[in-house]
Amino acid sequence: MFLVLFAQTASAQDTKIGVLNALQALFNSDAAQVVQTELEQEFALDEARATELTEQLQGLQEEYQQNEAVMTEDEIRRMNASAQDLQVQLQLIQERVQQAIQEKNQEFLASMQEELASAVTDVVAEGGFDLILNADSAPYYAPVLDITARVTAKLNEKLANANSSN
Repeated sequence: MFLVLFAQTASAQDTKIGVLNALQALFNSDAAQVVQTELEQEFALDEARATELTEQLQGLQEEYQQNEAVMTEDEIRRMNASAQDLQVQLQLIQERVQQAIQEKNQEFLASMQEELASAVTDVVAEGGFDLILNADSAPYYAPVLDITARVTAKLNEKLANANSSN
């Protein structure tokens, strides 16, 4: 009986464990950086318009603070209406951009699932891992167990090889 327990303990001690944050591995990849650049270019006009609206809104706030004492109720109402209009425009832009970014990220995740799984499989095989835990489910782990960067590097390598063969 003692030998069986000793053998199980020895076997458990030889188990090689890795911890992976798959989303981080994927979104740190070169492919994710390309998508991020595309998003920035796609929404550059929206970003510029949002900045312009924010500046206009700040200008109205400053004007109100400076002239509040001498403004009529009608002027205050018009200024509040203008500020609300600017806020609505700003919110619409932000919501549209946020929704588009979420959709692009979901598309990216869906398109990269096979590549990510393949990269994880390669890292597991190369590293001789017996168990990979999700970083979000592990309340604590030593940083030495984290294989996220290795998976990102493998993913980048695989995508670079795929692009060079095309």
